[in-house]
Amino acid sequence: MTPVLAFIKPGWHFPVILNFWGWHVPIHPVCDVLAYFLGFRLYLFLKKRSPGPQLSSEQNAWIFVGCLFGALIGAKLLAWMEAPGLYWALRNDPNFWFGGKTIVGGLVGGWMGIALAKKVMGITSSTGDICIYPLILGMCIGRIGCFFTGLSDNTCGIRTQLPWGVDYGDGIPRHPAQIYEILFLLGLGTILWIKRPSLTTPGLKFRWFMVGYLSFRFYIDFFKPHWTLFGGLSGIQWGCLVALVFCAYSLMKLSEQPLTEKSNV
Repeated sequence: MTPVLAFIKPGWHFPVILNFWGWHVPIHPVCDVLAYFLGFRLYLFLKKRSPGPQLSSEQNAWIFVGCLFGALIGAKLLAWMEAPGLYWALRNDPNFWFGGKTIVGGLVGGWMGIALAKKVMGITSSTGDICIYPLILGMCIGRIGCFFTGLSDNTCGIRTQLPWGVDYGDGIPRHPAQIYEILFLLGLGTILWIKRPSLTTPGLKFRWFMVGYLSFRFYIDFFKPHWTLFGGLSGIQWGCLVALVFCAYSLMKLSEQPLTEKSNV
């Protein structure tokens, strides 16, 4: 018998479809909505209790715009890099080009978008550390949706003989890569919380969050089916490497600045 995770009830099929008073809704968009809503609510909750800089409504609006467009562009660009052959084969289908996104691209693109918006407005104060736990919450909820969507979400792992392998419907026990990511994010959040007394420099926690997550994503892609871009690595893995180089440079520059000048994206 194919091994499955203990909390997957016998008879369940992927993708899981929710029934709301007769309306059948795929679980993934429900989790996406919950991820955005609860993540944003947690951000507002933390922001009210944060001793960080108080920005004007206009400044907050432009930072949001930078984050939104940066995340959208980054998520799409890395998605195209992840499967260039498939996108090219379906180049005449506009729906396919507009579909698909990557968390790595969204995170890095959003970071760059905020950095650009702040540079234009001359803002040097920290705005990123407060985003860590809303991001973790949203990403964990989103990965729950990915897990219960099954094979069609393209986030499942490769074949495994480990006892916790999951049969997503094709008869092959696979690494539950989405569950691995949830567990890693919870662990990373716990470590950053424990280490917070030594990470007091504004922006330091966010950068270490990015280093941790990007390193994890680079590693976990070896356990997921993917298109090889070049050098035996996927587009997401190359994106992680480039972003990690930028993170290392950013950490170095942050450590060189006087305490009164240190800032964050």
